Amino acid sequence: MPESIKNFINIFSKLPSIGPRQATRLAFYFITGGKNRIEETANAIDDLKNIKICSNCFFIHSNKDSLCNICADKNRKKEIIMIVEKETDLISIERTKKFQGRYLVLGEFVKNGILDAAQKLRLSQLKTFINKELNLKQDKAKEIIIATNPTTYGDLNASVIKKELEEFSDKFSRLGRGIPTGGEIEFADEDTLEQAIERRN
Repeated sequence: MPESIKNFINIFSKLPSIGPRQATRLAFYFITGGKNRIEETANAIDDLKNIKICSNCFFIHSNKDSLCNICADKNRKKEIIMIVEKETDLISIERTKKFQGRYLVLGEFVKNGILDAAQKLRLSQLKTFINKELNLKQDKAKEIIIATNPTTYGDLNASVIKKELEEFSDKFSRLGRGIPTGGEIEFADEDTLEQAIERRN
């Protein structure tokens, strides 16, 4: 097999949900599709280098300044903050158009309930935001919604996050159990997520 195909398989097999067999299929899909398909895909991947990470919530954007569209929106309720694990969770929640607060994308959790250095740094950034930018009583957020998946590990991580932020919010809540136990926010439909947001407790 040519070295270029081996290299493609090696890189793409490391992607989520794609192993060596699927990566091999992808390689031949692009090859049989011709040079135009390859160039179009290569350009789309190359464009990803222009994506930035928001300095407030750590969501992605392509704006000229450091904030994403959500954090830059003055109509959003800064004092209500939802903490999500992944960018795809945020996207799913935004589709419901039911949440008008701001976010913090914390990053993918490990299963031991221990936050890594990057996650602790992001929580520290949130604490700074609450202390310096929220003109509220006692410098606390009005509500922090911990939107972790309703799984054993999600519950464990939610308790760890709450403990870290205990002094920074008047109220903590979780998404309502419209999402079935063991389910994932990313894959929940909009109606289910709407109910989960409205029934948070």
